[in-house]
Amino acid sequence: MIHDPLLVAALIAGTTALAFWLDHRFVALSKVGAALMALFLGAVLSNVGLVPQESSVYGVIEGPVVSLAIVYLLLSVRLADLKLAGPKMAALFVVASAGTALGAVIGALTFSGGIGAVTWKLAGAFTGTYTGGSLNFAAVGRGLELPASTFAAAAAADAVTTGIWLGVVLMAPVLLVRFAPGSAAAEAAAPAGAASNAVPGAAEGPPVSDAHPYWTRVPVSLFDLVLLAALGLALLVAARWLGQQIGLVPEILWLTTIALALAQLPRIRRLSGAEQLGNLGLHLFFVVIGIRSLFRAMLQVGPEVFLYTLVVVAIHGIFLFLVGRLLRGTLPMMAVASQAAIGGPATAMAVAVSRGWPALALPGIAVGLLGYALGNYAGFGIAYLVRAILGG
Repeated sequence: MIHDPLLVAALIAGTTALAFWLDHRFVALSKVGAALMALFLGAVLSNVGLVPQESSVYGVIEGPVVSLAIVYLLLSVRLADLKLAGPKMAALFVVASAGTALGAVIGALTFSGGIGAVTWKLAGAFTGTYTGGSLNFAAVGRGLELPASTFAAAAAADAVTTGIWLGVVLMAPVLLVRFAPGSAAAEAAAPAGAASNAVPGAAEGPPVSDAHPYWTRVPVSLFDLVLLAALGLALLVAARWLGQQIGLVPEILWLTTIALALAQLPRIRRLSGAEQLGNLGLHLFFVVIGIRSLFRAMLQVGPEVFLYTLVVVAIHGIFLFLVGRLLRGTLPMMAVASQAAIGGPATAMAVAVSRGWPALALPGIAVGLLGYALGNYAGFGIAYLVRAILGG
């Protein structure tokens, strides 16, 4: 077993690189995603006895490294890009997020007996991830101190359910078109050039092309990297101080708020490399979560966690479809808005492009970025609401 911190750190970095490579090299694995592969490979490292369950390296990655990753990914969110979505798409995304919150509450009440004391924490994590994506899942789960085994089980369940829902939203506009107003005609009629470029700074979404988000080369200056390092560390200090002074607001929410505010400044928008640094830190974190999660501990969590994700997403979809009809949204618009919430901006763009709705690609990315901004707030809000309901 490897105990030397330097070797452990090197192994974690190599495992993260392997997850990225597998995501890029094999089409089937790219559908699984680098985050889940990083978690799985980390779990393999610990279960075969190659690395210990505890190391000083893990604490560094779970602490400042993942906090910096959250900062850097949030620095790519441009609230002004919401104008690209349009009022109806934005309204449908809000409805989709409300459906997620409703599903998280109902699922918590349904499965609290089987899941136990961490139910309210799962409610927050699932609300976060099904409003924005893995960024919010990591931020809310870490902020609520979700146990490693539960975190790993929830991440695996989330990945499976997200894949299932991707298939649903791809087929729903074809199978249900007779039951909803509008059609795909307007979306499909837009020129292909309308979707030729993604919203600048999308943390997960690549441009609408064959480029892979983790393999696209971007120009980065040394000054940008130094400035990002200084800025990120300064934000960690500021968020910790505010969390200590105003205890009612968790530190991670202060970090989210300050990072989002700074992301709107023109000088910050010109920095390069934040997205790459953020994705690196986030995936290092998933490897560590996998290392801390023995498979037998994950199995002890039980099937309720997976069933919980199914309930959340199912209620999300039903609520969006019913309210979306009242708002006279087309099925393609509802499908893209739903996928922006469940899978994030990259999968929303994938749905729009693969189904031949180029006019919905940029709106899907725009509302997906809105999910990044809202996911942490929604996650903590629903978590504390569920805790109050359950009396925890």
